[in-house]
This record gives sequence, C-alpha cells and structure tokens, in this order.
Amino acid sequence: MRGGWAKRGLVGAAVAAMLPFGVVAGPAVADTNPNAFDFYVDSSMGSVKTRIVRAADGNTDRVVYLLDGERAQNDYNGWEIHTEIPAALAKFNINVVMPVGGESSFYQDWDAPSSFGGVNPDANLFPSRDSGSAVAGWDETSGKSYVYRWESFLTHDLRDALRNRLGFSDSRNGVFGLSSGGSASLLFAAYHPDQFSYAGSLSGYLYMSAPGMRDALRLALLAAGGYNIDSMAAAGSAKWQRMDPYGFADKLIANNTRLYIAAGSAVPAQQDLSSADAVIQGMPLEAIALANTKAFQSKLQALGYDNVSYDFPSIGVHNWGNWEQVANRMLPDIAQHIGKPLPPGAQPAPPADGAPGGMQPPGAPPQN
Repeated sequence: MRGGWAKRGLVGAAVAAMLPFGVVAGPAVADTNPNAFDFYVDSSMGSVKTRIVRAADGNTDRVVYLLDGERAQNDYNGWEIHTEIPAALAKFNINVVMPVGGESSFYQDWDAPSSFGGVNPDANLFPSRDSGSAVAGWDETSGKSYVYRWESFLTHDLRDALRNRLGFSDSRNGVFGLSSGGSASLLFAAYHPDQFSYAGSLSGYLYMSAPGMRDALRLALLAAGGYNIDSMAAAGSAKWQRMDPYGFADKLIANNTRLYIAAGSAVPAQQDLSSADAVIQGMPLEAIALANTKAFQSKLQALGYDNVSYDFPSIGVHNWGNWEQVANRMLPDIAQHIGKPLPPGAQPAPPADGAPGGMQPPGAPPQN
C-alpha cells in the first residue's frame, strides 16, 4: 500500500486498545459441549489437557485442531466457551481437537520462561480501570515457571497420543484459529505439512515483521497475562522471522496447503454498538488484523497462489461473534480438504442433521 500498510496512527490506536487498563476478559464458562471429553497428555510442560469431540459418524480419519487466542484459559478452549463451532464440526463428521491453555503463547516453543530480567511483575501494579482489581492472568504461572513448548506439544506429544490412544489420523489434518491462533495455524501447516493439509486464519496477525507490529504485540502480551515477548523470541532473530506468515508464505505454496484467510472490516455490527469495549478495543484490533491479512493476501497473489479462499465480511470486529460467523462459512471448505482425498468431483458427506448449526449473531466482548 502507498506509504506502507502500518500507519502510525492505526498502530497507535491498536496499542492503546491493548494496554492492560480496562482489558476485557471473556465471559465465564456457560454450557460446555456435553459430547466433549478431557484428554490429558504428558509433555515437557506437564500434563496438558485437550478437549475432544468425536465426529458424528464415528470416523477417525477427519481431524481438525481449533486454536485459541492470546487470552486462552486453563479450563476450556475459547471455541467451546464462546461458540457452537465444535458441535457444528462434529455434525460435519469431523473430529475436533481443542488444546486448553497457552495464554499469550502463540503456540510456539519459547526461548525461555517468560520474565523481565528474571522477575515477573506483580499484577497489582496495573489495577483495572473499571473494577480496581488486578489485571487478570498476571499471577498466572503457565509459561513463567517453565518454558512454553506448544509447537512441540501439538506436533509431537498430542499428535502421537491421538493416533496411539484414539486411532485418529495424524496426516491431512486441518487447523484453524483466531488472532494469534490464526498465525500459529499457518505456521503449523508451513512447517508440518505431513500433519496439516489445511489451515485457516481468522483475524490473524499475518505480517508480524511489519513496522510497529512487534511493539503492538509486546503490549498485547503484557495485557494478556503479563508476558514478555522477548522470552518467546528475540527481535530480528531467526525464530522471530520463522514465526511470520508473510515470510513463510512460500512454504505454504510449496506444500500446496489449502488456506482459508479471513478478517473483518473493523466496522461493528448492530449488536456490537451496545458494547463500548467492542468499539474502543474490538475495532482497532480488527483494523490491525485486517491490514496484516490484506498484506498477506497481496503476497500470495503476487506469488500466483490460488489454493485459498478469502473471506472479508463487510462488518466484524475482533470478537467471538465475528469469528463464529466466519467459521460457519468455512465449514464446507474444510470438510472438503481434510482426511483421505476425495475422488474428483466427489463431495464430503453432508452434515449429520443437514445443517451446520452454531449460527450466532455477531457481538460479545473483544478478544485478542
């Protein structure tokens, strides 16, 4: 774009939105999926919980991983907390794998436990603007008392356990996620093509090396649990470059990965207007995600890659209402491109009840 995609004003607005003051947490757990079950796997991070929903037809060939955002909780995956997408995928005869935890991890193998010179700040340093209480998650020890190893977990420990204990296929899987989980999904498909043939990014940060992005992400990690981005990967390091979808686009092309790339317009839906946070935080966060995603689209198009579906709705901010709508539109595409390859012209089996379900209105607090 003329003058560079990352206008300082846009980045500044997003940075302000991600500051620890007034950060909006997601709603408390309501009704979780009654068909989901806990699946624990040992790893270097300890015993890690994953939630599993079996495909309606009982197959073990079609598998999709759902990745959370920066505010991932330690009890349930956000897709189960906030949406009906796991149930909709199961109706499409897809097995659903939902890793639990990994706040601010980007699902990466970090360089070191998160700290600031060996110290982690007290949550009470940053009281909430609204309640006076400490910022949620700053007393979290995940990734601080040990090193995050999420890429290793998802592509080795969990992968092997799903195959050996549940009989799930460990090839031609799908993976998609929101925000930081969107960029992670593309990374897994780029570097682990033997496992993932399909990747989707919903409001992902797909040009992480763009001007101002590391500073914005630094404050995002501070806001979501008090994490230090330098403990994940040093600025300008090979690891940081490896994490940037804009930089590894050629690997996705070489793998012929089927992609679903989406971001909202940053224009709020009517339902969003009742929430000040959806406007103050959700709009600038989605504007940054949209700019990143459009830059990534331009890169793919310049390289002549067309094994991709783009989804840019005319409304949508950085929240679960937007992502649920997008994910529902993605379901037929993902159903066609995972598992054993279909014969030419064949279509996947229809949903178990003839409809995807999970069609919820836009809205809900912003997340990142």
